[in-house]
Amino acid sequence: MYLRGMSDLTYNSVREELAIPEYGRAVHLMVAHALGLADREERTRCAEAIVSIMGSVAPQEGTPEEVKKRLWGHLAVISGYALEVDSPFPLPSRDSRLEAPARLQYPGETSRLGHYGALTRKLVEQARVHEPGPEKDALVLSIANLLKRHFLTWNRPTVEDAFIAQQLHELSGGALQLPEGTELAQTAEILRTMRKTSDALERQRSGKKKNR
Repeated sequence: MYLRGMSDLTYNSVREELAIPEYGRAVHLMVAHALGLADREERTRCAEAIVSIMGSVAPQEGTPEEVKKRLWGHLAVISGYALEVDSPFPLPSRDSRLEAPARLQYPGETSRLGHYGALTRKLVEQARVHEPGPEKDALVLSIANLLKRHFLTWNRPTVEDAFIAQQLHELSGGALQLPEGTELAQTAEILRTMRKTSDALERQRSGKKKNR
């Protein structure tokens, strides 16, 4: 009897491939059932119930309107674009899925110092137009320390202050320059602060995992 029961088993490897595996085979079977319903109103009610189940099986991100629209689109994909129902949104067609997406617009800047980030570049631009005086000197020093922190985060674990001053000069197009002999934050202190921040984030992540 045990062997006969084993022979009746079916495996996913020999079953039909799922259009969107995240929703599971049960949802795909529901969609197949809906496709077999002759009455359009009954199909629509069935589709609405399936969409509700899909939202609980695979939670979505976005506004309620975005989520609902996405789920109805996924329903169309699972049905092979063959499900004719009264959808609250225009359902995608097979041809629309074959269209290439619009080309993304990337920033045109190609500065080799781009690793310092857009925010740092904005701070540099603000410092460039700032009136000369103690406030500007303090801002330039803060930016230099920020550059040093970024450099230690993404590059070697050590750097000379003179090199950071050179990077600031280049990044500002020659408009900003540290006074000769300016001492920036100590490398050891920056690294120690970075480690404390990293450890705090790790403890926070671990705490969240335990609470699940």
